[in-house]
Amino acid sequence: MKVTWLRGGLIVDGTSAPGWKGDVLLVDGRIAALATQLSAAQRDAFGPASDVEEIDCTGKVIAPGFIDVHTHDDATVLDMPQNLPKLSQGVTTVIVGNCGISLAPVVTDAPIAPLSLLGDKQFRFHSFAQYADAVDASEPCVNVAALFGHTALRVKHLSDLNRAATVDERNAMLVDVREAMQAGALGLSSGVFYEQAFAADMDELVPLASEVARQGGVYATHIRSELETLLPSMMEAAETARHAGVPVIFSHHKCCGPSNWGRAKETLALIDQLALQQDAGLDVYPYTAGSTVLRPDLADGVIDILITNSESHPEMMGRYLKDIAEEWGVDQQEAAERLKPGNACYFQMCDEDVDRVVAHPQSMIGSDGLPHDVRPHPRLWGAFPRVLASYWREKQLMSMEQAVHKMTGLSARRFRIPDRGVLREGAHADVVVFDPARVRDRASFEDPIQFSEGIEHVFVNGVLSYTETGRGTNARAGRFVRRG
Repeated sequence: MKVTWLRGGLIVDGTSAPGWKGDVLLVDGRIAALATQLSAAQRDAFGPASDVEEIDCTGKVIAPGFIDVHTHDDATVLDMPQNLPKLSQGVTTVIVGNCGISLAPVVTDAPIAPLSLLGDKQFRFHSFAQYADAVDASEPCVNVAALFGHTALRVKHLSDLNRAATVDERNAMLVDVREAMQAGALGLSSGVFYEQAFAADMDELVPLASEVARQGGVYATHIRSELETLLPSMMEAAETARHAGVPVIFSHHKCCGPSNWGRAKETLALIDQLALQQDAGLDVYPYTAGSTVLRPDLADGVIDILITNSESHPEMMGRYLKDIAEEWGVDQQEAAERLKPGNACYFQMCDEDVDRVVAHPQSMIGSDGLPHDVRPHPRLWGAFPRVLASYWREKQLMSMEQAVHKMTGLSARRFRIPDRGVLREGAHADVVVFDPARVRDRASFEDPIQFSEGIEHVFVNGVLSYTETGRGTNARAGRFVRRG
């Protein structure tokens, strides 16, 4: 029997309730007790004191392990199951399959964009159940929950991605959706922003989302545009979900492009209005730059674009597109075309908008990092400590309890993951201990692969998996987390 006693910390339980000083007892992967001060009798009920690992948490915060609601770690949890970029932030559960992009049910050695964001080695799963079994077999260091990608369905079933699906193709996709939901998928994700899914219409999406609704899932979407047609794109996503009767989650909500800066007031008001009529939520990463495949059409000559990967010109990785274009004597769109295929960071947002979205009561935190980039966006290593350091401690846009709630309890509730994201008796013992005075991100655009500070202990299903002093413990205590 594995028993750990976390003693004398500030317990922030993930519900947004005020923190309180006390002890937490972890026994065999579950939270066995919480109390202002555990007695020797409570502790010894699970075994002799000599078998109890005791950690003094005085001056530290004891919180639920963070849930990264927006990741592209689908292949990473198989290839690199130690997952230090997430464990080192205090993340104990990752949600994969976002933006319409998932490994299943595509089998190929040459995935097209945007599926290529997941790498090119793991597209070997004919079904969602096969992927879930592979995650369990890999014994990752973090828990893995998964959405099912609409673009992956299109790649499997459509002969032409530049049109909407036919009735027969929709029916074929529905078979895969049913299989995925029965195998424990959280729901469906879409990415009609990408050209491979841009032709999909509501007639294609609503039947798929309706099947998800019947089985108690959610619909997360990378909307058609986050630029000039942002509001109509949001309404399209909301209408799709409303017709299907499914909760909608706006992925990485943001206002892109200088002409859109300052519009978060409008978009958040729209989400509040929608939430009066339907189940609507959103996630956000706490940075003014996004990261995705290299797209010449996004090179407007105004925003800065940092090249994070280029297969055709790898020597340009880490340089700004405007400097490369000047060096080559071409405009930025032509330079981007030459650099393809690749990925880039796009400095498309303003601080004021990001502040508003992060501070919104219903926003959840997701990193949206791309682990296969050689030079990734710093959010891959720093998103969660950044929320605590910048948005709670420095900007004071929320309380610490609210910040933790956005990364734990709210996320578990929205995505319907039971017994995680909260500290309560009987819940899974996913726990992070951090120093509230020191916690901060160190990853930057100039040096993105950096451990954060102040994340002192991370437990996954009750197993100590990371310490700040010793880093990863090589414990493989994660598991595939099925819906409900």
